[in-house]
Amino acid sequence: MAGRIKAEDVALVKERSSIEDVVREHVTLRPAGPGSMKGLCPFHDEKSPSFNVRPAVGAWHCFGCGEGGDVISFVQKVEHLTFSEAIERLAQKIGLELHYEEGGKPSGGESLGRRSRLIEAHRVAQEFYHHALLNAPEARAGRDFLRERGFDSEAAKKFGVGFAPRGGEELSRHLRSKGFTDEEVTLGGLSGRGSRGLYDRFRGRLVWPIRDITGDTVGFGARRLFEDDRIAAKYLNTSETPIYKKSTVLYGLDAAKKSIAGDRKAVIVEGYTDVMACHLAGIEGAVATCGTSFGVDHIKLLRRIMRDEADLAPARVVFTFDGDAAGQKAAMRAFGEDQRWASQSFVAVADGGMDPCELRIAKGDDAVRHLIDDAVPMFEFAVRTTIARFDLTTAEGRVQGMRAAAPIVNSIRDSSMRPEYIRTVAGWIGVEVEQVQAEVSRAQRIAARDAKEAAESPAGREGRDGRPGQHERSREAASRPDADTVPEPSIEEARAALPTPDLRDPIVFAERQLLQTLLQYPDSFHADDVDKVSADAFTAPAHRAVFDGVRGAGGPQRGLSVQAWADRVTQAAPLAVHGLVAELAVASLPTRFDKATGLPERRYIDALLTRVQEVSLTRRIADAMSAMRRMATDPHTDPALARSLSGELQELQRELATLRDQAS
Repeated sequence: MAGRIKAEDVALVKERSSIEDVVREHVTLRPAGPGSMKGLCPFHDEKSPSFNVRPAVGAWHCFGCGEGGDVISFVQKVEHLTFSEAIERLAQKIGLELHYEEGGKPSGGESLGRRSRLIEAHRVAQEFYHHALLNAPEARAGRDFLRERGFDSEAAKKFGVGFAPRGGEELSRHLRSKGFTDEEVTLGGLSGRGSRGLYDRFRGRLVWPIRDITGDTVGFGARRLFEDDRIAAKYLNTSETPIYKKSTVLYGLDAAKKSIAGDRKAVIVEGYTDVMACHLAGIEGAVATCGTSFGVDHIKLLRRIMRDEADLAPARVVFTFDGDAAGQKAAMRAFGEDQRWASQSFVAVADGGMDPCELRIAKGDDAVRHLIDDAVPMFEFAVRTTIARFDLTTAEGRVQGMRAAAPIVNSIRDSSMRPEYIRTVAGWIGVEVEQVQAEVSRAQRIAARDAKEAAESPAGREGRDGRPGQHERSREAASRPDADTVPEPSIEEARAALPTPDLRDPIVFAERQLLQTLLQYPDSFHADDVDKVSADAFTAPAHRAVFDGVRGAGGPQRGLSVQAWADRVTQAAPLAVHGLVAELAVASLPTRFDKATGLPERRYIDALLTRVQEVSLTRRIADAMSAMRRMATDPHTDPALARSLSGELQELQRELATLRDQAS
């Protein structure tokens, strides 16, 4: 069983791990105000960035889906790890040796956690395969294969290409000799278990290491080399494992992400050798799927890297497809998901249907670069591919072509471009513009009708209002505990206990800004600033709870790091507002900052303090006046109590007048 990591080691990992560097492995960030950065959220699909990181605080928060936390929680969520595994992962990256409570051990039961053990096994396997490619006599077929395609030993080394020996047990024996257990090598998909023991998954094949976005090898793709290979499939890939999910991995992304982020351009090719050919030809943003079609998860992954944001100039995505029927089918699938991009999509098909690798062999690197540069808009490719099925020399064929192309024209995101596209398509088909316009209008009516029907269905209602449909509610009911079981409330349940502050209210918005400033810039406050504000000064219960945490943490203390201060407030605050503390610690402040100190201007802080105190006093005055009016109509009122309340009211009014005089 995994042991508890010592608290001081957890603190060290958190202190030494740069949240900016860790997040940048998955999300391309850009400046978002002083001390803040933002990008597209890795945990939900969005067109405009709402994922914020504040490195000085060591915190992240997404204002779109509400998720947030520190560097440990980010690694937990993005890599699907337990708390202990996330600590071990970060410790390994920064070279920190962890210590466990007495009798404890790492989450994997060895010197590393399970994920780290599987990653290490794949690293050893990749070295073994590459050494075999360069040295094993039987690997000559693999070396010849690469040479015929224009790849020398340096290219093989750069991409880590290797050879799986034909014997079928060599890798398994090698991994065992390095201390890996049978369970680990089978769980990682490197070996299988048969009646005679372990056997290698890949035998007699050329293999490419498949790396995740951070550069860790998580699987392999293997190509058939020998005619007598018992497995007929040309390509085999690692089956899905705890560290490898093909729908979320793109071959070459670890090497391509810098180029994709810098140029905001991604090139999607169809195979491992195409990725190699593109990179060697200077197209360093090329990636490929691994044994699966290009899907929604791949889109989300690339959008985060290339900053595919609606408020920026459009990024560029280029798909290369073979010119055959399969390639056209793949292109139409890609067009079907085109609405998920904010970027512009293009398609590149070489003359004769050659893929980038074949094109490089036949015509050189320049031809590959021209192929990508001369890509045509996805819309154009989709329409031309669609109408090519019809005989446009006949009236019937032209009508059929118009009806088939109309939904494509109607689906164009920028409706202002439709008139121009309608004229273009009319020219391609050879009909009047008005005829195509009529068909597009018809397609629009059909789409609206279908959308209405979908919205009125149970599934549509679920998608529209965010509430679970009937089947989802049934699953929830089945998963509820028995009536006599009282589970410990989750963080989500605790959050739900407090209403969300209404930021449309300017008073509530001022409260929020004061709390943001307290959390992000504690050095901006004087020693007695917090004492001036009473707990009931905050109108929003959630804000009041956060302020309780500020007071419980002892108030802003000079000399304490911003991250340590935010952590202290989180620990002192109720569980229900832990997420809100994380959010406030990274949210941007709508104010100017002192150029010399980098802190908010003092008059801004004074204005917030005055505003919150003024609202509190005004509310108390209104309460006192209301009580006095009630007393005036009650014949049983105690005169002494009435005099006391009157004196309290006068004192509150004097405090308010003094506060306003000081503010002015």
